[in-house]
Amino acid sequence: MPNIDVVDMQGKKVGSMELSEEIFAAPVNVPAMHLVVRSILAAQRQGTQSALSRGMVRGGGRKIYRQKGTGNARHHGNRAPQFRHGGVVFAPQPRDYVIKVPKKVRRLAMKSALTSKFNDGSIIVVDEIKLAQAKTKLMAEVLKNLGVEEKALLVLPGKDEAVIRAGKNIPTLKDAYVNTINVYDLLNAGKIIVLKAAMESIQEVYA
Repeated sequence: MPNIDVVDMQGKKVGSMELSEEIFAAPVNVPAMHLVVRSILAAQRQGTQSALSRGMVRGGGRKIYRQKGTGNARHHGNRAPQFRHGGVVFAPQPRDYVIKVPKKVRRLAMKSALTSKFNDGSIIVVDEIKLAQAKTKLMAEVLKNLGVEEKALLVLPGKDEAVIRAGKNIPTLKDAYVNTINVYDLLNAGKIIVLKAAMESIQEVYA
């Protein structure tokens, strides 16, 4: 079974943890991850864009000049796309961008993402994070001790107001709970900082 070191807030090893093979040594399914990421990004689109096609534009209806004899091109109304105040070609209309993904594929993608990050050595397990005050400076110091310089995802086992507030002003840090992590956030982060209690919960949920 795969093992991972457990460190403290100073980045010093304080133990190790055995991980589930089913979650952290699973086959990496790239198509499943791609589909789930597309689904997550598509769900963020509002889909409220709207424009009028030639059939929706007000006006027109009368033939603007006779069919023959003018030397001009043949036209009917003056609300065709080539005219001023005319309609839009293939006008976008409000629509739903949701991509439905089966539950089994979502779970497969999550295991693939966790395995991929584990294989890259991008997962850091911390025994606990206790801050005396909800200060950005203290949280930045913890990240420095852990050697985190790129984008990071902090996974918490439950709501910790001090830690969440301390990390709000760090643009490269995003926090999440065990039940709110998703494949896109995992793949988008350079490092995944997981509290030991949160790692235990992840293994219970996805095992």
